[in-house]
Amino acid sequence: MSYLADPYDALLLVSFGGPEQPGDVVPFLENVTRGRGIPRERLAQVGEHYHRFGGRSPINDQCRALVAAVEADLATHGIEIPVYWGNRNWHPYLRQTVQQMTADGVTRAACLVTSAYASYSGCRQYRENLYDSVDGIAGAPRLDRLRHYGNHPGFVAAFVDATLKALTEVPAESRLVFVTHSIPEAMAAGSGRGDAYPDGHAYERQHRVVADAVARAVGHDGWDLVYCSRSGAPQVPWLEPDVNDHLEALAAAGVPGVVLVPVGFVSDHMEVIHDLDTEAAATAARLGLPLARAATPGTDQRLVAMVRDLLTERAAVERGEPVGRAAVQGSQPLWDVCPADCCPNPRSDRPALCGRDRVGSP
Repeated sequence: MSYLADPYDALLLVSFGGPEQPGDVVPFLENVTRGRGIPRERLAQVGEHYHRFGGRSPINDQCRALVAAVEADLATHGIEIPVYWGNRNWHPYLRQTVQQMTADGVTRAACLVTSAYASYSGCRQYRENLYDSVDGIAGAPRLDRLRHYGNHPGFVAAFVDATLKALTEVPAESRLVFVTHSIPEAMAAGSGRGDAYPDGHAYERQHRVVADAVARAVGHDGWDLVYCSRSGAPQVPWLEPDVNDHLEALAAAGVPGVVLVPVGFVSDHMEVIHDLDTEAAATAARLGLPLARAATPGTDQRLVAMVRDLLTERAAVERGEPVGRAAVQGSQPLWDVCPADCCPNPRSDRPALCGRDRVGSP
């Protein structure tokens, strides 16, 4: 174990997962929607999004690439700890990975979730998954989730350069449109509730901090935050506007072009390549609206270095040492341990690690 990582003897990448061949698609979607009563026929319809790309989501390959990049970066900086990877919804499942970590003798691991912002689906649900992954496993390692990192300079800098590049592909005075995954309004309202956000609503607020930082860095005053990938019952209100509806409005207003900045996503997984590169691109083409899409960070070296920074920062905190905590100008570093009642489960009260209100509190 490296002193810089002490007390951690492993890093665990925690992600969503995705199908890797056509036969995986519907079983994967059943995992994603379990308990919501969605008919198999509807899942088959949604599965067509994946079949358009050969029945394979890019997210697992992106996780493999990120693990390899982080391993190399840690080794270069003298941090000799293994990097593991486990998913919520598909192989390698998180519990299987924790079983392997236990067999390998890991005692305490820092967990990086491939979701940068506070919400039930992007934070607490993963914390519930972490609880499930260790429950009943004798000798399982202690798992600590690293803090949200949307406002970390490494994450933001990758989007700044990607946005500058995309701006060269559209007319001058084009509009910046930041895009993230829509969630139910009730879920958004409860997100991040605690000392930093007494009335919740952290999901949207955190995205706006990042969007503003990117816009200022590229010299754009005007920008919008919009949403994609809405799902669920039509009578349940979700965050709006939808990206396609917003493109319609911008075209009607005479905007000369648009740069889509998928600021809610770490890598180019299905919500990006289908919802933006396919559906939103088709909407823009129909409208005659010039459109470019900024790249997600993926394995950008600044994102990879950010992972190392978050690991060594949290390790120093756990050792009781003073540490600088990076955040973009005008924002505060986000919390290591989730406050009580943060990002509540909208359906049931389940145990979760890495929070002050339930199992796993420090």
